[in-house]
Amino acid sequence: MSCKRTITACFIGYIVQAIVNNFVPLLFITLQGQFDIPLPKITLLITVNFGVQLTVDMLSAFFVDRIGCRRAIVSAHVFSALGLILLPLLPRLIDPYTGILIAVCLYAVGGGLIEVLISPIMESCPTDNKEKAMSLLHSFYCWGQVGVVLLSTVFFSLAGTRNWPLLSLIWAAVPVFNTVLFLKVPIMPLVAEDEKSMPLRELLHTKLFWMLILMMICSGASELAVSQWASFFAERGLGITKAAGDLAGPMAFAVLMGSARAFYGKCGDRIDLDRFMTASAALCVLSYLMISLVPNAVVNLIGCGLCGLSVGIMWPGTFSKAAAALRRGGTALFSLLALAGDIGCSGGPTLVGLVAGNGSMKTGILAAAVFPFGILICAVGSLVSQNNK
Repeated sequence: MSCKRTITACFIGYIVQAIVNNFVPLLFITLQGQFDIPLPKITLLITVNFGVQLTVDMLSAFFVDRIGCRRAIVSAHVFSALGLILLPLLPRLIDPYTGILIAVCLYAVGGGLIEVLISPIMESCPTDNKEKAMSLLHSFYCWGQVGVVLLSTVFFSLAGTRNWPLLSLIWAAVPVFNTVLFLKVPIMPLVAEDEKSMPLRELLHTKLFWMLILMMICSGASELAVSQWASFFAERGLGITKAAGDLAGPMAFAVLMGSARAFYGKCGDRIDLDRFMTASAALCVLSYLMISLVPNAVVNLIGCGLCGLSVGIMWPGTFSKAAAALRRGGTALFSLLALAGDIGCSGGPTLVGLVAGNGSMKTGILAAAVFPFGILICAVGSLVSQNNK
């Protein structure tokens, strides 16, 4: 059975997740001014979005297998579309902030389910090289992030920020389209029919599982600890405008991270995954040291870019290692890995902020270097174990 359309739907699925995670933050200033919403409440929208996604990650281990993978992934896109459609409508029907919060919660449910389900659906498709396919898949989140920022910026330049409701409806067309795709494409069983899914208790008692969880936490933290502050370094360190800072900081970070994933997606059959992850982790540690210890803003910004390049393989690489080593893990495995990754995504920037509050931003980044160093230790351990076999 051909799964080309399934793979295409998976690629679009990660673009949908990029939309729900990156579109509304572009509107923060606009929403604050239009609806007179205090800044702390605007900031809370980020917390709610990722908090809901974390909750969905955790709960999906218990309900996805019961309702079926197709129903779950279709529901994910329906929730994503509803959130984007209701975002411009609800603030005009009820209290504006409450309306925005409801819309955020809806698309956050969709984003959480997409994160849990897309990788195992992709893994179940018959491909020549699973690691290559997984890395290429995850690069589409990066391209989605770049596309959301660039296309939204162009739209606002041509139509003005006052027309953001129209743009929200335009972006909603992407999950609507992918809903139709997932209703029709073949979805292979996540666990072979002649095998039984690993019980959650057995999974939690597997030592390798906990090493993979640690790698996911460190992967998410290594990525977000720098990407969340990349614009700061560009704007403050180089004295450029915010728009230019966003392009030189987080945009460059996303492009380089996506390039690393696309590179392994193209050449992964000729590169050992453990060696590639070890080299990437070492480069990531170096990038953190360039950002935090070198007293030169240009070098700091280059370090941010190298960090994006180095973290590209960490998340999809860990997923691939988990799928290969724990073949009967099923949905529970991927949901718990996604949960661990999101914990890292939240914990990394938080650690930077807490340490920076008592010192400097560079001190905060230096403290967060513990995360790429953790990945390096795990990657070296995996490589040594592989060579001893």
